[in-house]
Amino acid sequence: MAAIPEDFTGYIAVVKRDCATCRLIEPAIQALAGSRDLRLYSQDAPDFPASVSGVIDDRELERSYRLDIEIVPTLIFVEAGEERARLVGWQRASWRQLANLPELGADLPAFSPGCASKTVEPGMPEKLAYKFGDTVLQTRRVDVASQQDEHELMYERGWSDGLPLVPPTEERVLKMLAGTTRSPSEIIGVIPPDKVACTIEKVAINAVMAGCKPEYMPVVLAAVEAACLDEFCMHGILATTYFSGPIVIVNGPIADRIGMNSSHNVLGQGNRANSTIGRALQLVIRNVGGGLPGGVDRATLGQPGKLGFCFAERERDSYWESLAVERGFSPDQSTVTLFAGGGVHPVGDQKSRAPESLTRSLALTLQTVYHRKIYGRTDALLIVSPENMRVFREAGWTKARFRAALDEELTVDGHDVLAGADGIAEGMPDYLADKRLLKFRPGGLLIAHAGGAAGMWSAVITGWAGSGPGGSVPVTVAIKS
Repeated sequence: MAAIPEDFTGYIAVVKRDCATCRLIEPAIQALAGSRDLRLYSQDAPDFPASVSGVIDDRELERSYRLDIEIVPTLIFVEAGEERARLVGWQRASWRQLANLPELGADLPAFSPGCASKTVEPGMPEKLAYKFGDTVLQTRRVDVASQQDEHELMYERGWSDGLPLVPPTEERVLKMLAGTTRSPSEIIGVIPPDKVACTIEKVAINAVMAGCKPEYMPVVLAAVEAACLDEFCMHGILATTYFSGPIVIVNGPIADRIGMNSSHNVLGQGNRANSTIGRALQLVIRNVGGGLPGGVDRATLGQPGKLGFCFAERERDSYWESLAVERGFSPDQSTVTLFAGGGVHPVGDQKSRAPESLTRSLALTLQTVYHRKIYGRTDALLIVSPENMRVFREAGWTKARFRAALDEELTVDGHDVLAGADGIAEGMPDYLADKRLLKFRPGGLLIAHAGGAAGMWSAVITGWAGSGPGGSVPVTVAIKS
């Protein structure tokens, strides 16, 4: 149904009986209908106004939706099917001028504000968009019986990660899709392990179930795109018996815009964006790609971060360049970095006030990643807290200088970590006995700044045992709108 017939010239008025202003100006509407070609739509009562004949019933709100009505009363002047002018609320002088009726509303107040249209009531925009909008969802609809618990149904169908899900109704999915300018039918990638083509619409469905807000969608989409890159090796991260899962690190202006946490309890609970963005990625991998625990997901123990692990880097007062800038992006770009990470290991040095001492403390924990005697086999993510960052800032250490000092502390003689050394069977092969070994491959140690302002704690997040070329390498992608 077209909003305005192509051959129509005249006036359109939209009212509702529940609006005091609409009831007040009934005499003006009656006079307008008697002297001009008027189409009158009533949102809540087909017999209102009673003094005007030919009222068009718009209780389904289709016409109001297509006319983009937000306030009633609304008066629109149309010429040859094209809208030429629009008034909202009652303004006697403006209505007289638009209708070319100098005496219109002579007995009425000069002004009365309108009321909210029924089209903007809570939840109604999404319902109307689904019923009458141009976007048609392609995903198969699952009907829920009247006596069936929709939350239990989602558990029974295996969609859940173990926590309750938000039911992905058509209205909620359309609202989620409004968070991006990208087409719902666009294929964003092929999701492992089943290599299923995934559309923006399917990502939106899982983002709804995860509890995301529409404004999170660009970040979720970037995370899904990153997970589909061959070099990230999402299939391998799933199939390993190790602890790893995708960790989402957000940089750039979007983090503040959507209210992400980069401060206190940054790796914990309590922030909706942090908690749901990572969860949405994991649900896409589960529900689209088929990555189910006990199936392709063969983790021996796993870790809580596999529910979803996402945080923003603390950039606003960082002394060092951000992770994204280090990886080739500009500070004003918003990005997502995906890291195949395991558990969080604290670094608790409460005494170091010199950068050399603190660097050695951080190195001691980093040396234990995967195993104290294993070198060059896994990556790591070091999160430096503000209080620890202050030590380097006050000493004037750049990030490059810190990295160089850290590499020196993370380099050992091969004979010290050979298999069998110190009575431990694990270790490096004998041919490396005369080599100097660096704990992490070049590019394998990521450094980010995050956390609350108080507390001399930093953290190490272990990488997958299959890190590096041929396994998984961290990937960074720009966030698109």
